[in-house]
Amino acid sequence: MSHPARRSRGPLSGWDAFRELEDLRSRMEYLMHSSFPFPGDDFSETGTAGTWTPPADVEDTGDAHVVELELAGVDKDRINVEVGDGELVVHGEIEERERTGVVRRHTRHVGRFHYRTTLPPNADTEHISAELTNGVLTVRVPRTGKGTPRRIEISG
Repeated sequence: MSHPARRSRGPLSGWDAFRELEDLRSRMEYLMHSSFPFPGDDFSETGTAGTWTPPADVEDTGDAHVVELELAGVDKDRINVEVGDGELVVHGEIEERERTGVVRRHTRHVGRFHYRTTLPPNADTEHISAELTNGVLTVRVPRTGKGTPRRIEISG
């Protein structure tokens, strides 16, 4: 379960109701697909038992859409970052380490993971970059100049 977004100014400044609804739609879609896999879905390849969603922060910096995923212990070769149909999809697998002793507590996720988010309409999907540093995958999706809001003067 995620926590509410932190606001730096007034209670409604920077709040985007449509972004919140889109996030809710993405979460419900993930819940439905992980509970009832459909043929052709990423979830149906392995069943749903080991699929989980990594913790993520999504930030709109004005000039880019930045997604940070917590993926401690994952080799970059085990992560796939894909974009298509207005969505960013990150999936991969964390393998269970071989242990020599008795495991007394096991709280870290292992197995297949899957994260999906909708990109803004003016996302520049040709210049997306991804970097894995200290267990955090940072995906930066720059914005194009298209679609910036501006005031239109009415003539006549």
